[in-house]
Amino acid sequence: METITVTSRFCETDALGHINNTTYFVYLEEARIKFFQSLGFDMDVKDWRFILASTKCDFVSQGYFNQELKITTYLSKIGSKSFQLEHDILCANTHQLIAKGNAVIVYFDFLEQQSKMIPELLKAQLNTHLHSEKTEYS
Repeated sequence: METITVTSRFCETDALGHINNTTYFVYLEEARIKFFQSLGFDMDVKDWRFILASTKCDFVSQGYFNQELKITTYLSKIGSKSFQLEHDILCANTHQLIAKGNAVIVYFDFLEQQSKMIPELLKAQLNTHLHSEKTEYS
């Protein structure tokens, strides 16, 4: 499980005064990067083996300008060619759930342009990060 903290910026809000829906996907990307770094990946594109197959975000309550958000990312499922990340976005001060996201990441060969089986060594490493219990917000 990995956690990052972000503070929403004025440019990330919209005319309604809350964090714009598209901004949450930027936050989720930051959280995914932190997760990959925790696995030892340096984000070098020439050695990159993952592709985002699906992502979604459910908006539970509103976030606002200058609000500190805590984003917790955990691995919920490992398949033969993909794995699934879950994200809880909470107000860092009140712990109120703001949004929930998830992403399906596929192990991918960019030269052959096709998915591949996750190597056993990587799968073993992913298994050490597998979070089998539901979170408070699942």
